[in-house]
Amino acid sequence: MTAETAIGTPLDDKKIFYNRFLLIVAGLGGLLYGVDVGIIAGALPYLEATSGLNAGQLSIVVAAVLLGSVISTLFAGLLADWMGRKSLMTLSGVMFVISIPMIALAHGYGPLVFGRLLQGVSAGLIGVVVPLYLAECLTAANRGKGTGIFQWLLTLGIAIAALVGFFFSLRLAQIVKTGDLQVAYNFKDSAWRGIFWVSLPPGILFVIGSLMLGESPRWLFRRGKKDAAYASLLRSRTTEQADLELKEMQEVAIAEKAKSAAGTKGTDSLLRRKYVIPFVLACIILACNQATGINSIIAYNANILLQSGLSDFYAHLGYVIFTCVNFTVTAIGVALVDRKGRKFLLGIGTAGIIVSLICTAAIFLRTEKQRVDAKASVQAMVTADQKLTLHYDSESASRLSGDNRVSGRATSLVVIYSCGDFRAASAAVRSDDLAAKPIEITRDGCVPANKVVAFFSNPFGDLDASRSAPLKIENALITPVPSATNGWMVAITLFVFMAFFAIGPGVCVWLALSELMPTRIRSNGMSIALLLNQAVSTAIAAVFLPTVGKYGYSTMFFGFAACTVIYFVTATWFLPETKGKTLEEIEAHFEGAATAK
Repeated sequence: MTAETAIGTPLDDKKIFYNRFLLIVAGLGGLLYGVDVGIIAGALPYLEATSGLNAGQLSIVVAAVLLGSVISTLFAGLLADWMGRKSLMTLSGVMFVISIPMIALAHGYGPLVFGRLLQGVSAGLIGVVVPLYLAECLTAANRGKGTGIFQWLLTLGIAIAALVGFFFSLRLAQIVKTGDLQVAYNFKDSAWRGIFWVSLPPGILFVIGSLMLGESPRWLFRRGKKDAAYASLLRSRTTEQADLELKEMQEVAIAEKAKSAAGTKGTDSLLRRKYVIPFVLACIILACNQATGINSIIAYNANILLQSGLSDFYAHLGYVIFTCVNFTVTAIGVALVDRKGRKFLLGIGTAGIIVSLICTAAIFLRTEKQRVDAKASVQAMVTADQKLTLHYDSESASRLSGDNRVSGRATSLVVIYSCGDFRAASAAVRSDDLAAKPIEITRDGCVPANKVVAFFSNPFGDLDASRSAPLKIENALITPVPSATNGWMVAITLFVFMAFFAIGPGVCVWLALSELMPTRIRSNGMSIALLLNQAVSTAIAAVFLPTVGKYGYSTMFFGFAACTVIYFVTATWFLPETKGKTLEEIEAHFEGAATAK
């Protein structure tokens, strides 16, 4: 944090301390958001092995965070306007703290789902209110750095979740060597609970810290509390800078009142061009940010590396490296965002993402051209009660494939199956993984448990008919497992992808969300844009495994690259540079753009 304001006047030590404290607390919010995203990846294998939940129930446990986040994002802007930015930050932290013991002490399906749902609600609120609070509280000179720190500690949360999961996997490997299955089972049960308990301390610190912060000056001003807004500005700025920003707020308010007095209607409407232009830009950036495939690449990173040719150990190690690259390069992006600007970093980042995704897709395409579909042979193995259990090893691979191209080689198998209108895909299993569980396919693993889940799976599906429909094997794709060299080539391209994402979109996306939209619509506009972001993420999550299973990783990565081209064009040609500008100056830019038309 620089010791000067935007107009060059030195800050005293008390103000410097407060600015740094503000960044630490906001960063803890990012840490919680990252933990929400990454924690289930490490806990899921142990939860699956010990909870007794079926595949459908586990899917709901995983998806509950996303559902809770979508729900809270929809109302986060209204809540931020009603109760204030600071109060909503505290509330979101309390929800996170409550969710941890609810999950870690759970001994049934209901408490697990409710705890994860509450965790998702917390994540959705944090994702809106913390960047909003930072944008409204920090000076123009430090807004990029401050919001970047939120993203930096978000990546730390993901990295910590990966490291904790890797630590437990190493301990489990030692226990398994003893051959005591009961000890291994007990360890797995305590492992997923321990993974959740680890995330409790930062949640408590976030709640305590948020209580010590001041309220957003711009929220106070819009509530008619001019003196309180000025006092809030003085906590982090010199008198000169506080006077300047308060004057800008007053000028914007006077201009809005003048337009209203002149008969201009609907000044709050998103349909006005001065609001539509930045709102649409923010929505495109938020949607394209997810369309790079970032969430799916993070969630399925170990699986991707396994299918690229790495062993189980090196695939999980690769995921740890992947998250560390994310954390490290984000720090570089934070240092550059207020120096080089948002447009520069987004342009460089999206260009690098396109190249790295195309390279990843091309590497996978070489292997996936040799795929063999054994659906007829696998369909014949389905029993009369519509179940299938298949232990996939080198012998069964040779028997099922009947193709010389894959004979005698290590292969992977993915089964795409359906019951009526609902489809699912098995996890990929390698023939050289002697410890792999058999592939178990049932109607319950495909057909949703209730109509709510069914609607999100397939809004036009007939749930009742699907519950009695026969199990159909649509594809049973056998693919040769590439060499370890091929696997490390894929790993390197993904590391490069992560580096470019971290230095560009990763740092700048929260800034675009909070900076672009005018103060009058910022909170609700952020909620809508972030809801769109999560809708795109949900859609990608829904099609990722079926698409990969049927068409291969190459198709998915080429698709992500194509979407990123739109991102690159938007960031390079249509996004204005907001570096060093106050929120009121950014708003005036779009007002001028609209007037010029």
